[in-house]
Amino acid sequence: MKGHNENQHCKPERRRLLVVAIAGLIVGAVVISGLIRSAESSFFCSLAGSKARAAAEYSATPIQLRAILHYATSKIVPQQSFEEVSVSFDVLEEISPCNFLVFGLGFDSLMWTSLNPRGTTLFLEEDPKWVQTVLKDAPDLNAHTVRYRTQLKESNDLLSTYKKEPLCAPTKAYLRGNQQCKLALESLPEEVYEKEWDMIMIDAPRGYFPQAPGRMGAIFSAAVMARQRKGSGVTHVFLHDVDRKVEKTFAAEFLCKKYLKKAVGRLWHFEIPSAMNRTVGDEAVDSFC
Repeated sequence: MKGHNENQHCKPERRRLLVVAIAGLIVGAVVISGLIRSAESSFFCSLAGSKARAAAEYSATPIQLRAILHYATSKIVPQQSFEEVSVSFDVLEEISPCNFLVFGLGFDSLMWTSLNPRGTTLFLEEDPKWVQTVLKDAPDLNAHTVRYRTQLKESNDLLSTYKKEPLCAPTKAYLRGNQQCKLALESLPEEVYEKEWDMIMIDAPRGYFPQAPGRMGAIFSAAVMARQRKGSGVTHVFLHDVDRKVEKTFAAEFLCKKYLKKAVGRLWHFEIPSAMNRTVGDEAVDSFC
């Protein structure tokens, strides 16, 4: 994630409070996971009995234990505020274990993985050196280096011309191998294309200088994945840094204000329905919004 270049400085008091809060979320996820497993295995037992056994029998996963230790002893905190993290945590609390795709790798990656125990959490990062740095301290993370074809300075042109390319159109857009549509992330790891993602977090790539890749392709591709969902339910898309022009503009174009569920700080949470069961001529099929 942008932690190595865009991490904001916190006052020591605020930083300590955030570390404690993040550790609390992870501990909460461990307990909730135990309660769920206990309830599933003892359906015919009383509720009180189930809770008592859960408290005594739940076991944390190794990644959760590592995360608790890490955030309890580290002075480095996640980039998002506690309030912003809580938005995604609330969804994970409901649907985990799930498939969680994260654009970016950083100080919060261990946290996201630990909050989705027994699910799949995959990180996509543009900087190979940064991947090595993060994995040195957290080798259990599932992270891949990816390349982007865009630059932030092209954002206006990409937004004004994408409709001229047929393979960028909502009814025809796809990702794997789509070299005609410059907004499509066409060469991601196969795992990205093979899975259906329940949650997508966009907190990368970098988007704060003209030559940076910008998040145009990540936003467009998240919209395509969500619209092509075959399973039940919606795709939860979380976009960070919406105080910036490109994030805000591309979100309005592809993620759609009508699907905006919650806005907290610099984070927007969208719930995007599939377009797979719609027919051509339906507005939700013929346009992204």
